[in-house]
Order: sequence, then C-alpha cells, then structure tokens
Amino acid sequence: MLPEMDKEILLDLVSKRMPFGKYKDRLICDLPVSYLEWFNRKGFPSGKMGMWLQTMHVIKTNGLEDLLKPLKRK
Repeated sequence: MLPEMDKEILLDLVSKRMPFGKYKDRLICDLPVSYLEWFNRKGFPSGKMGMWLQTMHVIKTNGLEDLLKPLKRK
C-alpha cells in the first residue's frame, strides 16, 4: 500500500493542470513525454509543479502509466 503522501501525488497528477507554456491547461498526466524530457534536460521548475513534472517524467519513461488509469476514472 502506498503512503498517504504518495497517493496524494498520484491524484494530483490526474487532476492538476499545466499552468503555463505550450501545454497550458492540459492535465499533468496528459503531457507528452517529449515535453517532460525537455524539462528533464533544461531543469524542472521548483516547488510542487516541478515535483509533479519530474514524477510524471519517471512514470512515462518507465512505462508505468497504467498506475494512473484507475485514478483517472474517478
């Protein structure tokens, strides 16, 4: 079972939207991997947004997107 904080992060990924840039207003979980790779090369923003983007990058580059499917349906 995931710790409460980890669950909250996953729920944020399927409910929070990108607040700026080319993909503004798109759900974090729906950002293309190429955009996340760009942040990985250039540097992630600070704070929660950076943590969400970095977490989503790890999920997508490791083929773990199925973890989010049950959460997206809620």
